[in-house]
Amino acid sequence: MTEATPTPGIHHVTCIASDPQQNMDFWVETLGLRLVKRSINQDDPSTYHFFFADAAGNPGTSMTFFPWEDHAQGKVGSGQVSRTAFRVPEGSLDYWEDRFDEYGVDYDDRVERFGETVLPFRDPDGLPVELVEVGIPDDDPTEPWTEFVPEDAAIRGFHSVTLWLADPEPTEDLLQKMGFEEVGTEQAQGDTPGDERTRYAATGSVGKYVDVLPTIEGGRQGHGTVHHVAFQTPTDEDQQSMREAVRGAGLRPTSQIDRHWFRSVYFREFGGVLFELATSGPGYDSDEPLDDLGGRLVLPGKFEGRREEIEAGLTEVTIPRPAAAEADD
Repeated sequence: MTEATPTPGIHHVTCIASDPQQNMDFWVETLGLRLVKRSINQDDPSTYHFFFADAAGNPGTSMTFFPWEDHAQGKVGSGQVSRTAFRVPEGSLDYWEDRFDEYGVDYDDRVERFGETVLPFRDPDGLPVELVEVGIPDDDPTEPWTEFVPEDAAIRGFHSVTLWLADPEPTEDLLQKMGFEEVGTEQAQGDTPGDERTRYAATGSVGKYVDVLPTIEGGRQGHGTVHHVAFQTPTDEDQQSMREAVRGAGLRPTSQIDRHWFRSVYFREFGGVLFELATSGPGYDSDEPLDDLGGRLVLPGKFEGRREEIEAGLTEVTIPRPAAAEADD
């Protein structure tokens, strides 16, 4: 297998939602992430593609959604990303529990995992999500968005994803070839069905962990499940190196696909999870000023010529704004 340029970690995670306004309200207002891009699914332009991230849309911070309103409810199971975890500053989980009580968010008791405190919860579609308390260094590459949540509690990009796999060994070997190193194993806690959780760490500081749990529990894709997880391959050269390594492992990655804000390669790893390799650029501010990210429906490339048709088929949505900002208008 060709040696790959190691990945710094997660680039983005893409999930399936139901009602687009409900999805927008929860991820912007309740969780305090910034809508950095409002676009369409480029493979299915009849549905939105929302991108929620930090203030600048930095790699390693964007949770994205396809609100397929006509899809059925999903179920997390083997061959899926079962949990997506975000970093929050140390000492902020009391704030988050109070906020979840205020907004009626379904959450579980905290658990300790690899020496860190984790708060599991679910979004309105039942998507399993976690907040993990970590120390945020002064030179952290993320930029907090503080319209709804104060800086000392704001989400600071990804912490990890958890993979549920029937046979973890081939995927664990692949992760190591992608640049992840095994850093520990411990007994699984909470609502995870595996006996052991094994953690792998990438080279970066944001979204650096992938946890692996063995399970044969059946699942199905739909509302409240992850569609795919993307890993950073910052340059085209890095991506090509990783693509060749993946091919050398016996998998079948696609050719590079231009996704307008990054360039992508897709493949299913051995356990069935859809992986993406994504470049760092051009970035979400390549077609909108940084101050106006998410302010309009962006239709990349050939789709701009179909704007009237596409807009007519999309459900109208309103971006949440703080009450103080509305009062100033």
